[in-house]
Amino acid sequence: MSKRLPILGISTGDPAGIGPEITIKALNQPELYEICKPLVVCDAKIVEQIISVCGFHLKINIIDQPSKGVYQYGTVDVLDMKNIDIDSFQFNMISEMTGRASFEYVAKVIELAKSGLIDATITGPIHKEAIQKAGYNYAGHTEIYGELTGTKDYAMMLADGDFRVVHVSTHVSLLNAIRRIKKDRILKVIQLAHDALKSIDIAHPRIAVAGLNPHAGENGLFGSEEIEEIIPAIEAAKKSGINAEGPFPPDTIFPKMRGGQYDIVVCMYHDQGHIPTKLLGFNYNYEKNAWEGLSGVNITLGLPIIRVSVDHGVAFDKGGKGEANPESMIQAIRYGARICGS
Repeated sequence: MSKRLPILGISTGDPAGIGPEITIKALNQPELYEICKPLVVCDAKIVEQIISVCGFHLKINIIDQPSKGVYQYGTVDVLDMKNIDIDSFQFNMISEMTGRASFEYVAKVIELAKSGLIDATITGPIHKEAIQKAGYNYAGHTEIYGELTGTKDYAMMLADGDFRVVHVSTHVSLLNAIRRIKKDRILKVIQLAHDALKSIDIAHPRIAVAGLNPHAGENGLFGSEEIEEIIPAIEAAKKSGINAEGPFPPDTIFPKMRGGQYDIVVCMYHDQGHIPTKLLGFNYNYEKNAWEGLSGVNITLGLPIIRVSVDHGVAFDKGGKGEANPESMIQAIRYGARICGS
């Protein structure tokens, strides 16, 4: 009996950016159809444009529900949202129309996943200003998923191969991030990280916890958060059977994980985790004057549904030109299928 492949709903992101392009380029890889059934949630006219721009010989199967997809290489199954006026549409522009469209794509895949019609959601990049122009006051995908799924305890995990980070806080000011360094929140994120690693068949996750302050506080010399909040959270995690260690100085722990000593680092705020991950995954070729590597994925932990995303922005300067690198989208699809057990 052949293995059942999971249906992955892909919201393509802002149509004016590179999201639709990297989606179609990913689906031009035959091997992805061996691990999943990809369903594109977008406006069909945008998909048609992108296939033409890329010069691909792909057919479009326009459907209104996941069960009608053919899910075979060579045919792109598109759940047509019909929310773009193609005559007024322009690439590389921040607009209310594309902001609304991108939000509706996200809301649709969440709806499909909550109802069990798809197995996981994969998200292309949205533009925060565009969705706010359309009247949706969210800082990003993570907050949209939290609200639309009714989830309060969630966390952002970034992954590039075996290099993984998870955040205690993300889209808040640095001052507010420091205020959120509390034992209960840190413990919850450690638990979410442990469960996430188990879900991808890491039997005994090794979790490192970064400090907040330089030198992880140096025993209170540079701050008290490690002593008062972070260490108690680590001790509580250990008592529950989780292999967590730290807090480690933030400037030394990431090389240790890259060297294989740990499976994930719990980071205290947004940039502490994002900077090393993107330094590793974003590679620029100065001889060719081009980006050659845009790897890495973003996974929201703690949700009742699976969400994996690319780890880069809309890149409006490349929209509609056929120049976008699909590496992160390919990784996101692979990661989503992996979490589903495929």
